[in-house]
Amino acid sequence: MKQLIPSLLAGLVATLSLPAYADDKLDIEAVKRAVAQVMPSATPDAIVPAPMAGFYEVLIGAQVLYVSKEGKYLLEGDVYDVTARQNITETHRSAGRLKIVQAIDPASMIIFEPKTANYTLTVFTDIDCGYCRKLHSEMQSYLDKGIRVRYLAYPRSGKDTPSYFKAVGVWCAADRKTALTAAKAGGKVEEKKCKNPVDAHMAAGEAVGVSGTPTLVLENGVVVPGYVNAAQLVQLIDENKKKVAAQN
Repeated sequence: MKQLIPSLLAGLVATLSLPAYADDKLDIEAVKRAVAQVMPSATPDAIVPAPMAGFYEVLIGAQVLYVSKEGKYLLEGDVYDVTARQNITETHRSAGRLKIVQAIDPASMIIFEPKTANYTLTVFTDIDCGYCRKLHSEMQSYLDKGIRVRYLAYPRSGKDTPSYFKAVGVWCAADRKTALTAAKAGGKVEEKKCKNPVDAHMAAGEAVGVSGTPTLVLENGVVVPGYVNAAQLVQLIDENKKKVAAQN
């Protein structure tokens, strides 16, 4: 996750000095104003009382901030429940990521479907990424483990670059799965133009906090950065489910 508040904004946060209010509604207004000063274009999805007294938790997509009730202090970092041994912040980030991924129309994804799907994996992928190619070359092993693989395009080089045009070309192909497989094997991608979801996928990746590819998003919004083989992935998913069940 990229740092939201670079050092140059830290001074601004420290200077925020809004009057303290006893009323929750006024507290929330102070929190909104504080966030607006630091992130003018951001609209909080939720503002709720934080685990620690005197602070509110601000959810913006998959980003989690903590703002003091009078709007003077803004923190970014992980809050742990020591007794429960739980990273509360990461749990809430995962919920935010899941919301972002669930909002994406599956029809815009390139999906490889096993005979029986026991797991669903959403992958932000770049055609020219070495480990993305390795993962795809082992697709049958994922399918054999009952893993449904849903691809979202995330050309790391950015918009209007060779990788971007390859992603668009694959989407515009008559058979997207065949075109993607050929492209990841190093084959030439026919440059085509059509209405496509590549920009939307990239925006979703930014919101999720993708910093490299492949980025794997599990069914509960937990992110696994990088390549993981099929057997390890199933073990990781099952362990994660047990951990979540124990916490609930």
